[in-house]
Amino acid sequence: MPAMHPNRRDFHRAALRLALGGLAVAANARAAGPPRWTSDPFALGVASGQPRPDGVVLWTRLLAPETDAAAADGIPVRCEIYGDAALRQPVQQRDAMAWPSRGFSVHVLAQGLQPGRDYWYRFTCGQAASRVGHTRTAPAPEADVRRLRLALASCQHYEQGFFAAHREIAAHDVDFVLFVGDYIYEGSSPAYTARQHGTATPHTLSDYRARHALYKRDADLQAAHAAHPWIVTLDDHEVVNDYADDRDPAYSDPARFLRRRAAAYRAYFEHMPIAVAPEGPAMRIHDRFQWGRLAELWTLDTRQHRSHHACPDPQRDAGRSVTGCAELDDPSRTMLGAEQEHWLSGGLAGSSRRWKLLGQATQVSATGIDTPEGRSVWTDAWDGYPAARQRLLQGIADAQVRNVVSLGGDVHRHAAADLRVRPNDSASPVVAAEFIGGSVTSRGASQAAMARLRRDNPDVQHARGDERGWARLEITPEAVHCEMRATPHPVPADAVFGRQAAFVVQAGRPAIEAG
Repeated sequence: MPAMHPNRRDFHRAALRLALGGLAVAANARAAGPPRWTSDPFALGVASGQPRPDGVVLWTRLLAPETDAAAADGIPVRCEIYGDAALRQPVQQRDAMAWPSRGFSVHVLAQGLQPGRDYWYRFTCGQAASRVGHTRTAPAPEADVRRLRLALASCQHYEQGFFAAHREIAAHDVDFVLFVGDYIYEGSSPAYTARQHGTATPHTLSDYRARHALYKRDADLQAAHAAHPWIVTLDDHEVVNDYADDRDPAYSDPARFLRRRAAAYRAYFEHMPIAVAPEGPAMRIHDRFQWGRLAELWTLDTRQHRSHHACPDPQRDAGRSVTGCAELDDPSRTMLGAEQEHWLSGGLAGSSRRWKLLGQATQVSATGIDTPEGRSVWTDAWDGYPAARQRLLQGIADAQVRNVVSLGGDVHRHAAADLRVRPNDSASPVVAAEFIGGSVTSRGASQAAMARLRRDNPDVQHARGDERGWARLEITPEAVHCEMRATPHPVPADAVFGRQAAFVVQAGRPAIEAG
């Protein structure tokens, strides 16, 4: 048979792992049959993700009581896939099992689909049926694609506002949503509360399941998941703020923290349309996606393999502003880990796609502030890992990789920046562009702070921290257009969004221009 495309190979391996793990297997496994539902078992919605040319991951999670004897051996669930919105053209039917050990989550790898087309799907269990979801497969690997549209979003603190951005995302015709981290927040913010988590900070699997379920009940978030496939990566709040590798801010015993990280990763998997389950505290987060010959997207893991923070506070190892920290310049420090760095640099150098997109959690461009004591930098972002940033950008320059655009989040602002091997040095050529998509709800810095950031970092062309929102990107062979959609903070349930700014990157010319 012909050689299998790498993305397809990974997809089929994931299918085997899911089957062996009992998450999407034939319903002839031992089960008590569907229970009689007294409430909607699909109240957490449906979702699709990881679009490939021949398939997608379809997700739901049943709200089944874990003490229900009828559910002790698993609940059979059926997934139906159609070629039309009216559900008159059946394409596939997949039987799966929802196990209590997996939080009654269901992940179905729908394979054998046609590239570059729309599908509709729903789940049924007994007499209950889910809402209908819409998804889209990626184009064939060699397809001459003329346009890719995506929504870039991140940072949705439940307590700090409403998820109105997702209502707008659901209404837009995009090929997929790229969510780059902080899908849930583990902590609370009493001073900035539009609504409440209602539970304590999560530490156990049960805790994290409950937190994810709370977020998943949001109607606007459900709408965005049902409307489009999602491609995702994680940041820190899915586990705990500012964690780095095996260390949390409290300097907990590493073994204890890794147990917490394992619980958080497991709950994240159980609530997201992703194919590969974590193995204890380890999870394959980084991935690669192609959209015909037009674009290639690498999603990066910037938490699990990074070096610990430089010059940490002895009482609390979290991100902080530091000056005169010699440890920052240690060339061995890494944001991605050696294996992921090699995977990414090789992939970028070898890619034949027109545009190369980096989906990662935070801001790559420099954002330090000049002070009388010296330059002050934030240690939790790429500024805290300057050698790793230089390796990434120098590799792009040395391999003459063209048309690279980084897409990030984390910092709770809309931003656009040029990326140079030597940040803010006009003698250093621009090698890539960067867009930050704001935050769905999480509060940001003042405009006075943003003005100072821009003053001390001329590579940053735009920075607004006073509004919330997302970014809409349209990619063609000629250019990447980015429209930043925004609304005032805090975000009410009926928020209206408008254009905050727009930028364009022309093919072959990496510097950002006003759009």
